[in-house]
Amino acid sequence: MYPDLSYLFHDLFGTSVDNWTSLFKTFGLMLALAFVACAFLLKSELKRKEEDGLLKPFKAKKIEGEVPTLNETLMNGVILGILASKIPVIIHSFDRFTADPASVLFSGEGHWWIGILIIIGLFAYRYFKYKDADKPKEVEVLVHPYQKTMDIIFMAAISGVVGSKLFSIFENLDSFFADPIGQLFSGSGLTIYGGVILAFIVVYRFVSKNGIKPIYMMDIAAMGILLGYGIGRIGCQLAGDGDWGIEAAMQPSWWFLPDWLWSFSYPRNVANDGILLSSCDPEAYKATFEGAKMAIEQHCQTACGMRYCHELIPKVYPTPIWETIVSLLGFGLLWMLRKRIKIAGMLFFIYMIYNGLERFLVEFVRVNEHYNFLGFYWSQAQFISIAFIIIGVIGVVYLSRKSPGWELE
Repeated sequence: MYPDLSYLFHDLFGTSVDNWTSLFKTFGLMLALAFVACAFLLKSELKRKEEDGLLKPFKAKKIEGEVPTLNETLMNGVILGILASKIPVIIHSFDRFTADPASVLFSGEGHWWIGILIIIGLFAYRYFKYKDADKPKEVEVLVHPYQKTMDIIFMAAISGVVGSKLFSIFENLDSFFADPIGQLFSGSGLTIYGGVILAFIVVYRFVSKNGIKPIYMMDIAAMGILLGYGIGRIGCQLAGDGDWGIEAAMQPSWWFLPDWLWSFSYPRNVANDGILLSSCDPEAYKATFEGAKMAIEQHCQTACGMRYCHELIPKVYPTPIWETIVSLLGFGLLWMLRKRIKIAGMLFFIYMIYNGLERFLVEFVRVNEHYNFLGFYWSQAQFISIAFIIIGVIGVVYLSRKSPGWELE
C-alpha cells in the first residue's frame, strides 16, 4: 500500500520511506484529483447546456475598486500569522509533522511574534495601497453559468467533506468522544452519503440564487458524483484506509480475474490494522509497547523502520476497488445517456437508483457498524441507500408520466 508518496517512490525508485514526500498523502491527492475531474466535467456540461439553449447568461452586480474591510484584513492576517508562526515548529519537529500534521498545526506551539508582525504588515499594506483609491462603484456584468464552475466545486468540496465527517462522527460517537480533535482533523473517517446530502443542499441553494436551474445541475451532479466517487475510492484502495470488506471466502475455482480483485491483505495500510509484516521483528515491536506510550506509527518506526508496518491476515474483500469499477461504469452509462434522454432530472434519479443499489449490496461485505431498526440489521449506508432507491424510482416514474415520449432517441 501507499499511505503517502514516500512509499510509492520507494517501490518505484528505491528511495527511503517516511521522508519529506510523506507530507503528500495518497488519499488526499486522489480526493483532489476527483474534484479536478469534476470541475472539468461541470464546466464542459454547463457550456454544452448553454449552447443547447437550456441555460442562459444572467446579469449580476459587481463592485469595482472595493477595498478590503478592516475585519477581512484582520481575519487574513490571523490565518496567515498562525500558519507562519508554525513554520519554525514544523522545521524543528519535521518527523512528528509528517507523521501527524494535525498534532502540530492544531497545537499551542508556535513562534507567535511572527504572526503579530504579519498582521501589522497586512494593515500597513492595506493603508498604503488603498489610501488614494477611488470610491468603489457598482457595475452590472453578464455572467455565463460555466463561469461559476469553481465556486460550485469549492462549495461542493467544503460542504461534502464537512457532511462526510459529521455523518462519520455520528456513526462513531465513542471514538469521537475519546479523541475529539483527532477525529475532527484526521483524513480518514469520511461517510460519503453525509457529503452527498449536505453538498446537494448547499449547491442547490447556491445555483438557485445564481440563475442556474437546479434541475440541470442535478443531472450534471449525478455524473460528477459517480466520477468523483470512483476516483476517490482509488485513494482508499491505494492508502488502505480501512474502507475494505470483511474476511474473504476461499477464492472459487471459476474466478478468472486477478487474485487481488477477490481478496487483498493491504500491506503497509495507513490504518495500521492487522498483523506485523514478515520483515518486522515482533519482539522488538512488543518491547516498544512495553517501554513507551506513543502512537502506533512510532512503534512501527522504532521496530520496523517504517511508520506503516501491518497487513491483514486473513485477507479481506477489496471493496474500494469494486466500488471504483462500478462507479466508473455508472458514470460511463450516464455519459452515454446525457444527450439521448431529453427530460431534465431523469439522469439524476437514474443515478439515485444505481448508486443506491450498488451501495446497498456492497455494504453486506464491508466492515461497518450495523443497527437493528424495524427488524432489519443494516448499516447506516444501507438505510440511506433504500431511501435513495425509493426516491429514484418515484422520480423516474413521475418524470416519465409528466413528459410522455421520453424514451431514448
